Order: sequence, then C-alpha cells, then structure tokens
Amino acid sequence: MIAVILIVVVVAVLAAVVLTAASVRVLREYERGIVFRLGRVIDQKGPGLVLLIPAMDRMVRVSLRTVTLRIPPQEVITRDNVPVRVAAVAYFRVIDPRCSVLEVEDFMSATLQIAQTTLRSVLGKAELDTLLSERERLNESLQHIIDEQTEPWGIKVTIVEIKDVEIPERMQHALARQAEAERNRRAKVINAEGEFQAAARLSDAAEVIRPNPVTIQLRYLQALSEISANQGTTIVFPLPMDVLRPLIEAGSGAADGAAEADGAADADGAADGAAKAGPRELPARAPAGLP
Repeated sequence: MIAVILIVVVVAVLAAVVLTAASVRVLREYERGIVFRLGRVIDQKGPGLVLLIPAMDRMVRVSLRTVTLRIPPQEVITRDNVPVRVAAVAYFRVIDPRCSVLEVEDFMSATLQIAQTTLRSVLGKAELDTLLSERERLNESLQHIIDEQTEPWGIKVTIVEIKDVEIPERMQHALARQAEAERNRRAKVINAEGEFQAAARLSDAAEVIRPNPVTIQLRYLQALSEISANQGTTIVFPLPMDVLRPLIEAGSGAADGAAEADGAADADGAADGAAKAGPRELPARAPAGLP
C-alpha cells in the first residue's frame, strides 16, 4: 500500500513538473512571443516570463534583431545586352511580430525570393556603366522596392548592397581598352589646355614687355646669370636681335658718317684741283659736212 502511494506521489510530482515546464516560457530582450489559444491569437508576450495554459496555448517566438540575408549570385543581362553575375546582401528586421507570423508562412524565405527577383528586375534595366559607377543609386532603388513589398509582412528592409559584379573576361578586356582610350583622351585634353593657358600667359607677358623693350634684355641677362652658376656645362644661349640692334645701328651710323665725310673731302679736293689748273681749251670740231 505504501509503495502504491509513493508511486502515485512520484507520478503526480512528475506530472506537475511537466505541466510547469510546458506552461512557463522565458523570452529574451530581443524576442517576442505570439500566443495562440485554441488556434486564435490572444496576445503578444515578452520579454521576460510568460505563463501558458498547457495543452491549450502555443507560443511562436519571433526575433527582433537585424538579420543578414545573403542573396546568391544572380545571372543578369543588362540593358546593353551584357551578361553579368551579381551578388548582393540585404539587412532587415521584424518590426511587427504579429504580422510576420500571421501574414506569411516563412518571412525569411519570402524576403529572400523577393530580393532575388527584384535584383534581377532592377539591374536588368540598367546599363553596364551604370551598374559599375552608380551602385549607390541602384542600392537605394533595390532597398525601396524590397521594403515596399515586405512591409505588409511586418518586415523592414534597412540596407541592400550590391556586393560583387562578375563580368565576362572578353568584356573585361574591352573595358580595359576603353579605359585606356579615355585616359589618353584626358591626357591630350589636359595637354591642350596647358598649351592654351601658357599661350595666354605669354601673350599677357608680351603686352607687359611691349611698352619697354629693355625688359626683354634684362630678362635675358637674368637667364645668363642663372646659367653661369653651373660651370661644368656648355650651354649655347641664343642672343636676340633686339639686344644687338642698338649696337648694329650705332655701328652703321658711324660708318655712314665716315663715308659721307670721305665723299665730301674728295669733292673738295677735286674742286681745288680744277681751280688750280685753270680753264682748258676744248678741241675744235669741224663743221658738219666738211672733211
């Protein structure tokens, strides 16, 4: 009889422990619980201790932390008919636990499928250059579209980032040639702009020097003093005619004066000789028609 009583007590204790374990739940700070009683939602619980009625209540845990969703590489054909493989990552979190349980069967899988289809749709409308250079704008567009579609499920998509873009090898070579041609074009444009600016500055300098020709002579003398500082180098320095012209004009003026003086002296000597010689008799000429 005592053994039977002990067995009954032990069974009662075990049943009480089982019922207590089935009726007590502990939710963490980042968790919420949706309680179903006989199939109907009665309340949202948590965080902390939650008491349930055994065999009548069932609780579904929902995490409110941000979830990192890796979107597998997708085959995409861009607007300019270039095939690429694009991988992305999305960050989202549950803002309405009740809707995330009632409105969709598996919000993780549903969000992943929406992200994949949206990624192919949006990137298929963009050109390759846009995909490579305007990722920020494409990321914002992806985030906005996915967030609109998941909002009824109580999901908030915070970030969508294009992680990797794989381009075919032949297209990589074409892009490399295009980039090289673009760099050469920029180099030529910059060189031309530099020549234009230098010509403009030289024109301004000429306008400054034109009123005073001595300025160019001083500039050449300054250049000569800078060159003469290095004694171990032979430098051929062109001397402009503007520097030599005053000397040439001075020399030609002196030569012309000397020539004029010599001509005047010769004329004076000839006149004196004629005066000393006196009048000369001219030979007689026979009349016309006579021998």
